[in-house]
Amino acid sequence: MTTTTSYSSLEEIQQRKEELKTNLQNESQKIGELWHGLTAAKEPTSKGEMIANIVTNSITAIDAFLLVRKLTKIYGKYFHRKK
Repeated sequence: MTTTTSYSSLEEIQQRKEELKTNLQNESQKIGELWHGLTAAKEPTSKGEMIANIVTNSITAIDAFLLVRKLTKIYGKYFHRKK
């Protein structure tokens, strides 16, 4: 819910604009830090974790390949080039 505020001078509008700009920059920085935390590669600390990561990545790759193959089989007729 947004609230409307009445401004009586140009200085108040400029001050509010600067406040909003600062808030947006702070929020953007927080989002950037959270995104980096989600996407940063985590180094495995043991051999078991390394093997688990390899298995997980392999399963993901196979799943992606099978999905693309299935979608190509179903919807491939729409993407074939006509000669």
